[in-house]
Parts: sequence; structure tokens; C-alpha cells
Amino acid sequence: MTETMQPVEIAGRFQVGPGQPLCLLAGPCVIESEPVMRQTAGCLKEICSGLGINLIFKASFDKANRTSLESYRGPGAGEGLALLAAIGREFELPLVSDVHESGQVAAAAAVLDVLQIPAFLCRQTDLLVAAAQSGKPVNLKKGQFAAPWDMAHATAKIRAAGAGGLLLTERGSSFGYNNLVVDMRSLPLMRELGCPVIFDATHSVQLPGGAGGTSGGQRRFVPTLARAAAAVGIDGLFMEVHPDPDRALCDGPNSWPLGQVEELLRQVLAIHQLTRADIAGGGHGGV
Repeated sequence: MTETMQPVEIAGRFQVGPGQPLCLLAGPCVIESEPVMRQTAGCLKEICSGLGINLIFKASFDKANRTSLESYRGPGAGEGLALLAAIGREFELPLVSDVHESGQVAAAAAVLDVLQIPAFLCRQTDLLVAAAQSGKPVNLKKGQFAAPWDMAHATAKIRAAGAGGLLLTERGSSFGYNNLVVDMRSLPLMRELGCPVIFDATHSVQLPGGAGGTSGGQRRFVPTLARAAAAVGIDGLFMEVHPDPDRALCDGPNSWPLGQVEELLRQVLAIHQLTRADIAGGGHGGV
């Protein structure tokens, strides 16, 4: 059964959903340093303002799901949330970051405008309920192991707990060992759950654990998948971006270079506008 689409309001600034401008959730995978954060946030804001795209700035204060114990996780909740708050104030941007445990939710919700549930944790009931009970919008990533229709159960948990809105993000599905593949059918299928759908173009090209002690990635396919998703029909795009991805402390192989963001967004936006018109006219996307 198809649910009525519920647009999601972000911090009283804009909505994500049908008929709304494209939304971009973007930033470094993990908080590395204040200069990297400020450079990325400032550049992304300038680009999105020029293109008419709504921006939610993203960076993780703690990456609890790194492959190796030695991998950089971030500064932690205290320092990380303080820096995110400062970036949000300086650049007047709404913020999104991951929560991995129920105990992180209260502190995160005091700073963030959207709470993100990592894909590996999309079935963790206590975490979903705690995030929803914060009253903040939740961005729920579909697990690499989950079918799109399986997300009906996770969305029901979040809605029942009173979230301030719900976004669903596609980020690829496990395809054998150390590989992901994107089934573009998942985008309209998840939209039928009544949630705006985001496409994660950078995690979808990740090779989980594919570099031994870290994850690899196939960055060159980011534009291909981003354009394809826009043609199918999405409400937003998620990208991890970095000024120098080859030196990033997390997810560098699948992160998109900051200097190439504008050109890719121009392409995605042109396709998105055509697709949006098709959907408004009664079509199902596709150009």
C-alpha cells in the first residue's frame, strides 16, 4: 500500500519532498579539523546558494563502524558537536550527523537539525525510538542487507515514536564480498512508504573492507550513479566531499573532491528538474 508523501521540514528553513528544491546533505565523512570543516562548509554554501539547492551540512563526530580499531573515528561527541554547532552558526546551515547509540541522542539533538541512523543500525529499535523521540527529523539509511520494502518496519518504529519527520536514504546493497550495487528500483519503492528519498552517491561506490584494514571505493562512478538516481526521481542527494579526498582520514576513496562538486550538481540538478516535472504530471520518473 502506498503511503501519502509527507514532506520534512528542516529547522524551519525549508522542506524536503515533492515539489521542493533539491536538497544536498554533504560534508566530510568525519570531523578532521576546523580548517577542513570551514573550507568545506563555506564552499558548499556558496555553490548551493548559486544553484538554488537547499544544503544540510554533514560530518560525523564519531564513526563507530570503522573497519579497523586503528582507524580514525573522529573527535567524539563533546568536541565534535561543539565544532558542528560553531560551523552551523557561522555559515547559517542546518546540520546532520550520525548517532550510533541511544545515549548519544540527547546531546546530538541539542545541536543537530537532523539525526542520521547509519545503515548498519537501521533495525536497532532502541536507537530508532530514541532518535524519533527527540522530535528532530531522522535520516534513516537503508541497510546494505535490507530490501527496500523491509524499510516499512523501520519507518513504522520511527513514526510511532513521534519523529519530527523522516527521510529514507539509499546507499547500495551488498553484492558478494566487498562490493555494493545499486538497484534503482529501490528509490520509487521507498517513496511509496511516504518518505522523501535521498540517494547517497558516495557510499554507494564504497567497497566495504575492500582495502584490507579500511574500505575502498570507486570514486569515478559517483557521477554515473548520481545522474541515474536523479533520472529515476529523488528528493535529495547525499555526498561525502573533501578538499583532498586522497588525504582524507575516512572514506577518501569514495569521497568526491570539493573542487568538482559544482559541475556534478549542475548535471544532477538539470536531470532532477526534468524528472520532477514528469512526476508532477503523473509519471514515475525517468527521462
